[in-house]
Amino acid sequence: MNKTEILKAFNERSKNTLMETLDIEYVNVGDDFLTAKMPVNTRVHQPYGQLHGGATAALAESVGSAASNFFIDHKNQFINGIQLSINHIKSKREGTVFATAKNIHKGRTTHLWEVTIVDENNQLISVAKMTNIVLDIHKK
Repeated sequence: MNKTEILKAFNERSKNTLMETLDIEYVNVGDDFLTAKMPVNTRVHQPYGQLHGGATAALAESVGSAASNFFIDHKNQFINGIQLSINHIKSKREGTVFATAKNIHKGRTTHLWEVTIVDENNQLISVAKMTNIVLDIHKK
């Protein structure tokens, strides 16, 4: 699949999910990364009018989970996130944030991702690490 087809497939899978609710859209993919964006507006604010850390974490986990799909056999395996750690560096009230997942470790049963979240001015907003487990669909 080419880049356009890959992004279209990821965005199609997001319909009727939390990713659609948060308006997360996959926007770029390369050999070693996947990037998604999310608008910062009242839908993702906490009560003080800033980007909610939980929305940022959902963005990071969405990108980290999706990126693991490049490394599995879809007929026999699926991904579950098993750990997410996130540090929030800077607040954000409006605009757009971009999360880019880069692989740190690609094992047979676990994948480790670093997810960097920046705004439209490339200001660092948050940094996350996510671990995914690769599970066998047919295992009971």
